[in-house]
Parts: sequence; C-alpha cells; structure tokens
Amino acid sequence: MQTTRIWLLLAGLNGLMAVAAGAFGAHGVSNPEVKDWLRTGAQYQLVHAVAGLSCYGFMRMAITPANWAGCLFGLGGLVFGASLYLMALTGVRVLGAVTPIGGVLMILGWIAVIWGVAAGSFATRV
Repeated sequence: MQTTRIWLLLAGLNGLMAVAAGAFGAHGVSNPEVKDWLRTGAQYQLVHAVAGLSCYGFMRMAITPANWAGCLFGLGGLVFGASLYLMALTGVRVLGAVTPIGGVLMILGWIAVIWGVAAGSFATRV
C-alpha cells in the first residue's frame, strides 16, 4: 500500500506542476520557444498525472503491473516536465538531454498497462 500512496502522490504533484507551468506559460512568458517548452511539459505531465490516477482503478481490478505503471507514469511525468520547466526558466539547454529519460519512463508505463491487460492478469472486483 505504501507504493500506491507514493505514485498517487506523484500523480497529484504532476497535476499541480502541469497546471502551474501551463498557466505560467500562457500568462507569464513572451518568448515563443519557452512557451512551447512549458506547453509541452504541461500537456504530457497532465496526461500522465491522470494516467497515474487511473492505475488505481487498474490495481482495484487486480491488474498486476498497475503498481509499476503508476510509478513509471509518476516518475516519468516528473522528470519530463521538470526538465522542460527548468530549461525554460534557466535557459540551460543541456537540461533538454534529461527530457527523453522521462519520456522513456512514461512509455514503459504504457507497456506495463498493455502487458497487464494483454496477459489477462486481472479479475474484476467491482
């Protein structure tokens, strides 16, 4: 249950960061490139915050890889979004090299979901 709590907290943190970065990008930035970094980070991070929350439902259906997926979505969204936000705020472009790590983690999260459903490792508990 502790793992579940961590990825649900990560989902909340990702949602918070995504909304804040999206709002800042829309209202507090004039540079089009920086706006784009903030928009991209917010979009991916928000989608994966919701995906992380959805893993709770998968877990309730006993889809075994849901814990992995939730953690991967949470960490991936955090790394992906935070690297873009830091790049936007500091102008340090080398931080962009970290962004794909977050992307790979998010992709692995989707693979975990697909694996769990395709393997039929669930039983509905509704």
